[in-house]
Amino acid sequence: MKSLAAKTEERKFDHIKISATQKIQARVATTGFEDVHLVHKALPEIDHRQIDTSTKFFSHKLTAPIIVAAMTGGTKMAAKINASLAEAVQQLNLGMGVGSQRAALENPKLAYTFKIAREKAPNAFLIANIGAPQLTGGYGVDEARKAIRMIEADAIAIHFNPLQEAVQTEGQTDFRGALAKVREISHALKIPVIAKETGSGIAAEDAIALEEAGVAGIDVGGAGGTSWAAVEYYRAKKARDELRRRIGRVFWDWGTPTAVSLIEVKNSTRLSVIATGGIRTGVDMAKAIALGADAVGVALPLLKPAMKGPENVVKELKHLITELKTAMFLTGAKSIQDLRKVPVVITGKTADWLKARGFSPESYARRK
Repeated sequence: MKSLAAKTEERKFDHIKISATQKIQARVATTGFEDVHLVHKALPEIDHRQIDTSTKFFSHKLTAPIIVAAMTGGTKMAAKINASLAEAVQQLNLGMGVGSQRAALENPKLAYTFKIAREKAPNAFLIANIGAPQLTGGYGVDEARKAIRMIEADAIAIHFNPLQEAVQTEGQTDFRGALAKVREISHALKIPVIAKETGSGIAAEDAIALEEAGVAGIDVGGAGGTSWAAVEYYRAKKARDELRRRIGRVFWDWGTPTAVSLIEVKNSTRLSVIATGGIRTGVDMAKAIALGADAVGVALPLLKPAMKGPENVVKELKHLITELKTAMFLTGAKSIQDLRKVPVVITGKTADWLKARGFSPESYARRK
């Protein structure tokens, strides 16, 4: 019979393989950014060559507000992916989060698949990762510190993935006491704690509770991009688990759109916010920053490039940064600070959602 650590490692391999080969994006749900419109400036009155995309994120200066979002770890293949991502992040001076470090906490022999990130990116802003289901299952401050030491992290993310756990054949669905554990860890650690969703978004109510518990930031991980219900659907299909396969299909598009979640969190807390979930272009990035994001997370578009090598990741990231700069030029934003002040028109379902929840989409359009 396979050990718990071996099962975790196998599951991580499945996640990589499925993400790289199957259609796992939301089918019907969207990020909401299609309803977010940056107002074009025919007279930008700036020089494109002088646009500055640099920003500070938790006192760490990045050349662009980009975090390579948590993807993987815990398998031999993951080590190669993390090495490629980290080399690119080091070269471009961006941030990076590693995937759940559960596998390495269960089996220290797998720690190298995460440690490689710091080896390849000695100066980058790195985010460690531990799961809320593991916290409610017994993990605590000690495990969080081990995860941090493993990659010499500058921050740690506590990821919340109730949808994935509900669909996963071997999922851990007891989330009782998760907030208390977040409070305990946030108060015990000296580095920032970031609450992170994995594709279903974070609403204002949860954001307020997390802020009160002591987190320093939130990664909204909104709906509209990768669906972890879809990933687990394919695993359930392989395992011939018809019930979990059906649940994965039914909940494939579940969640709060990234743009909506971003606005809810930013308007309800004073926390630093990462907008992750379906970010595919530099225009998406510009929209997220204009809506208040402190940084933007990108994952799936970098997976296949990372499997080929760091130069491919660098190429893709440079394209995204160029697109971001172009959007800034066309809105007259010379800096990231300027971009946060440009007028934004929010229409359609996104505007309807926000109004129903008590937020004012009109306030963004009236910026001077």
